[in-house]
Amino acid sequence: MYSGGAAAAAGSPRRDFISVTLGPEEAVGVGGYNNSKAWRRRSCWRKWKQLSRLQRSVILFLFAFLAVCGVISYASMGETWKSITNKSLDDQRTEQEIPRLKLANPAVLPAPQKADANQGDYPELSLQKPPKPPHVRRGPSNLQIKAPRRDTRLKTRHDTMRAVVELDEADKVEKTEKSIISWRGAVIEPDQSTEPSSSKIMEPEKPSSVEAEDQKEPVPINERQLAVIEAFRHAWKGYKDFAWGHDELKPLSKSYSEWFGLGLTLIDALDTMWILGLKEEFEEARKWVANDLVFDKNVDVNLFESTIRILGGLLSTYHLSGDSLFLEKAKDIGNRLMPAFKTPSKIPYSDVNIGRGTAHPPRWTSDSTVAEVTSIQLEFRELSRLTGDEKFQKAVDEVMKHVHILSGKNDGLVPMFINTNSGQFTHLGVYTLGARADSYYEYLLKQWIQGGKKENELLEDYMKAIEGVKKHLLQRSEPKKLTFVGELAHGHFSAKMDHLVCFLPGTLALGAHNGLAADHMKLAETLIETCYQMYAQVETGLSPEIVHFNLHAQKGHKDVEIKPADRHNLLRPETVESLFYMYRFTGDKKYQDWGWEILQNFNRYTRVPTGGYTSINNVQNPSNPEPRDKMESFFLGETLKYMFLLFSDDIDLINLDKYIFNTEAHPLPIWVPA
Repeated sequence: MYSGGAAAAAGSPRRDFISVTLGPEEAVGVGGYNNSKAWRRRSCWRKWKQLSRLQRSVILFLFAFLAVCGVISYASMGETWKSITNKSLDDQRTEQEIPRLKLANPAVLPAPQKADANQGDYPELSLQKPPKPPHVRRGPSNLQIKAPRRDTRLKTRHDTMRAVVELDEADKVEKTEKSIISWRGAVIEPDQSTEPSSSKIMEPEKPSSVEAEDQKEPVPINERQLAVIEAFRHAWKGYKDFAWGHDELKPLSKSYSEWFGLGLTLIDALDTMWILGLKEEFEEARKWVANDLVFDKNVDVNLFESTIRILGGLLSTYHLSGDSLFLEKAKDIGNRLMPAFKTPSKIPYSDVNIGRGTAHPPRWTSDSTVAEVTSIQLEFRELSRLTGDEKFQKAVDEVMKHVHILSGKNDGLVPMFINTNSGQFTHLGVYTLGARADSYYEYLLKQWIQGGKKENELLEDYMKAIEGVKKHLLQRSEPKKLTFVGELAHGHFSAKMDHLVCFLPGTLALGAHNGLAADHMKLAETLIETCYQMYAQVETGLSPEIVHFNLHAQKGHKDVEIKPADRHNLLRPETVESLFYMYRFTGDKKYQDWGWEILQNFNRYTRVPTGGYTSINNVQNPSNPEPRDKMESFFLGETLKYMFLLFSDDIDLINLDKYIFNTEAHPLPIWVPA
């Protein structure tokens, strides 16, 4: 072995050497080199141990630094790749899905695109429930409603889907119905109400365009909404083929009936067509309004019915479309209805001749129903706001102020009749939330909301009335202990409840949404269950006009009892209306499911194969429901509209923080302070 001692003795630079002698086993390992994992681990470990502590620390630090950098880079690249992938998937979905109508600006909904009318392209509708669309978080929008410019043009929007489903054909029907005078099925001249308005006319404001960042992604129309569109188009086909321009379709006899001769069904359905996106049908109807709707004719019309259906429908369509044609027609009919208020008491007459400019009460009495005179306020107030002419609002304000101070109430509950000469309630002691009184309570709340929650007298009367309902009219049935709203006649409680009363759950929910007592929502939840049971406990799954509830448990008896005179169904909207409000405010999917059941049963028992739907006489006989041969205008104006909205998860499809519905389901804007 070489030694460094000799070199040092010779005076040359000193060099140190290390001499290592390896034995045979250490050089090659036992048994020789075999490249095994164990051998390599021992070799690497020896090399690592030979490094200094500083060297080992530097290496470990570099490895840690590289690992951290790698994690950060992976996360950054992952987000980028995810967004690119999602964008690609969204583009593919956009090509396959058809977006739903959304607000183009705070007041004007974009114009609907043409809908394909080829029925042959529509698949059959399964009666099983489709997959439920995901629920979206709900909350008030920041956009404010303002009156649109009169010359605002219709805006284009989405193509309505071709995949509209074909429903089961209804059983063929033979019988025809006896004519019904009242819109709600009462055998008295059409009735319902009017209500208060603030004395100051709010100036209409021009719409402001919505900034791009405020635009939201449209919510695609789902399968259940498609089924509603198909049902509407089937009903509209019957009306167009057999009753075009007339008031109501008689689908079995393929003819029509006239009430006022003003195309009630067509006008009632205008905003429904807009909301459903049926552009072709809407444009055809608009042409009829422009060319054939004439109010200068010698005909008596009911003040209440013509206000909620015609005036309300025209004002709503104006706000949704921005087309000034509908505002001009609304001003025309509004002016022609004003003679009804020329009474000694300022309580309006029930009937007006819109050609002669005269008004009168029904032939057999000088009374008007309370609902008739207190449920026209939303429409006349809005007409004043749009035109700047305060006479409309002043007339209906006087009615509400008069009723506010009137004696004869029972803890906020009002009688059903009021005399146009004396201005006093008549037929005292009878209190109901059904026919002839129902929408008085509805319009108390809705006027308060419409006017910006400033008219305290309206709120006061509403809150008192709800307390009166709790105190005098609420009972529970047997055996399921359903909470229902009965009637009070001279101190005696009756367990009778009209289907009309099913407006109440939705109204209570609307009040709770606007800040009223939380127990109003709890009561709404119990009452909507009762209204659903009025369908579910009946053989056809359709509610009768009136039910009586059992107050005492009886073996073999359900909660709901139906008398022969009450077992007809007029395609009414009230339960579906309340289901819409309940779903919009709670997001509970069961309300959509209940509405889906009702729609399927309408298709099973009221659908006429040649077009249209018919009222039926017997909801207890599935094999022969005894069709009445009449399709009420509110089936298109209310029932199907609320169905479509119920099945939507889009809060901006008629946002309830921007719009208030009149009692015929025509949305009018909530006023924005000037």
